[in-house]
Amino acid sequence: MEQVHSNQLTNGLSKKAVIKQGALAGFPIFLGYLPIAIAYGVLAKESGLTTFETTMMSVLVFAGAAQLMAAGMFAAGTMFIEIVIATFVLNFRHFIMSMSFMNTTKNFSLKWKFPLSLGLTDETFAVSSLHKEEAQKSNGTYFYASLIIVAYFGWVFGSLGGALLGDILPQTLSTSMGIALYAMFIGLLVPSIKKEWRIGLIAVFSMGLNYVFNVILSISSGWSIVLATVIGSFLGVFLLKEDDAS
Repeated sequence: MEQVHSNQLTNGLSKKAVIKQGALAGFPIFLGYLPIAIAYGVLAKESGLTTFETTMMSVLVFAGAAQLMAAGMFAAGTMFIEIVIATFVLNFRHFIMSMSFMNTTKNFSLKWKFPLSLGLTDETFAVSSLHKEEAQKSNGTYFYASLIIVAYFGWVFGSLGGALLGDILPQTLSTSMGIALYAMFIGLLVPSIKKEWRIGLIAVFSMGLNYVFNVILSISSGWSIVLATVIGSFLGVFLLKEDDAS
C-alpha cells in the first residue's frame, strides 16, 4: 500500500511545469482582482489612508471584502477596535476554508501548510478545490503556491495602482468609487441568494438591525455593523439548520 502511494507521489510533473500550471490557474483570479483592487485603492485614499498604508493593508491582509469595509469604516471615523472586530467577523469563514484546505493538503509539511493557508481567499480556495488532485503529486505544493502568488500580486499591484490613481483622479470621480463597496457585497450575495432564498432574508434582517442600531439607537457605525453581523449570523444558524441536517 505504501509503495503504491509512493508511486503516485513520484508521478508528478517537474517543478517548472507545475509552477506554470499553477500560474495559469491563478491568472483568471489575477485579472478579476485588478478592477476591484483598483477600486479599493481609490476608496482607501479617499478615506484618508496614504499610498503606503493602502498598499500595505493589501500586503498584510489580502482580503478584498474586509479591506473595502475597513476603508469605508475608516472614512466614517470608526474606532480601530471596531474595524478589527468587524473584519474578523466578516472573515470568520476563513477558518472553515482553512480546515478544508488543511484536510486536502494533509500530506504537506507544516512549513508549506502555514504560508499557503495565509493566501486563501474565496477565489483561491475555490480554484484550489477544483484541483485537489495536485495535493497528491510530488510537486503539488508548488502548484498551490504559484496559484496563490499570482492572485496575490494581482491584488497588491491593483491596490497600489488604485492608490496612485486616487491622487490624480478628480475629486467627484474618486468619491463615487465608494460604490465599489456596495457592488462588492452585492456581487457576493446575489449568487448565494439564487441558491438559497433564506440567505437573502438573513441579509435583509441584518441590514434592518444595522439601521436600528445606528440610526434609532445612535450606536456608532462600527459597532452597529459588528452587532448586526453577529446577530444575523446566529439567525443563519437556525434558518439554515435544516439544510445542514439533510
